Amino acid sequence: MHKYLTSIALIIGFFGTLIAQNIPVIKNDSMTFQNVKTESVNVDGTLFYYRKLGTSTDGIPIIFLNHLGATLDNCDPRIMDGIATKYQIIPFDNRGIGATKGTTPKTIAEMAKDAVSFIKALGYEKVDLMGFSMGAFVAQEIVLQQPQLVRKMIMTGTGPAGGIGIDKIKPITYKDMLKGYLTFRDPKFYLFFNQNPNGKVAAKAFLNRIKERTENRDKKIRLGSFGNQLTAIKAWGEQKPQDLSVIKQPVLIANGDNDKMVPSSNTYDLAKRISNSELIVYKDAGHGGIFQYYEEFVKSALTFLNK
Repeated sequence: MHKYLTSIALIIGFFGTLIAQNIPVIKNDSMTFQNVKTESVNVDGTLFYYRKLGTSTDGIPIIFLNHLGATLDNCDPRIMDGIATKYQIIPFDNRGIGATKGTTPKTIAEMAKDAVSFIKALGYEKVDLMGFSMGAFVAQEIVLQQPQLVRKMIMTGTGPAGGIGIDKIKPITYKDMLKGYLTFRDPKFYLFFNQNPNGKVAAKAFLNRIKERTENRDKKIRLGSFGNQLTAIKAWGEQKPQDLSVIKQPVLIANGDNDKMVPSSNTYDLAKRISNSELIVYKDAGHGGIFQYYEEFVKSALTFLNK
């Protein structure tokens, strides 16, 4: 049993840094996601860790909600830096993730409650939300639980509760984690990108970008936390659809046209069920479409937020 758990833990390590590589460090005196400091705030007795980048002229920040298995170091620095040119963006480690202590909840609803507590601990009464994949599940729960807290939302690589195929994420993830382990690749190479020339180039570029930060990196996700996230996602995929017509906030929805984790049909379904929404679907892209087309995504996100 010990050897089995050790092997799984090694595989999960692929969601962080796979192996040391000689990646050039971008030297820049200005504050970027590569060098921004990691801060913490006390949330009901637990220190939640986060990074704050950019400035918010109207006092309303963007709270970034991350994907399955992700810590602060899995945020795409090009997207973080791009959004931060005009707005303040704050990614964080939710309960039990990365450096944040505690037990990771086994439901998306509980993750959302922890996220709301984090937002309020920072002193914000109104925020914009940006969520990718599981993070956008959490964003949906936040706006349903606390609609007065949210001004605008950006949801990417995601779908609604009960969406087609969402309950199958666990076996898909394990299959590509094993494939990554056997081929010495980060599983996101397979999970997030099409396995064609364009997808492979984009995957390599993305995986290099998230290794640019070499100092003060986050702690890797723990085995138990990863398992709890998978349990929460499966339950989310099996639960009854929610009434998303109550969401009146402006929402930008984006995905690739060939998402293997959250099938792209869910993206169209989500847009139809939220009346005040805009939809972007990137051609020849998978779950990580916003990473493959990060320049276009940042421009679209900034335009949306500026309306």
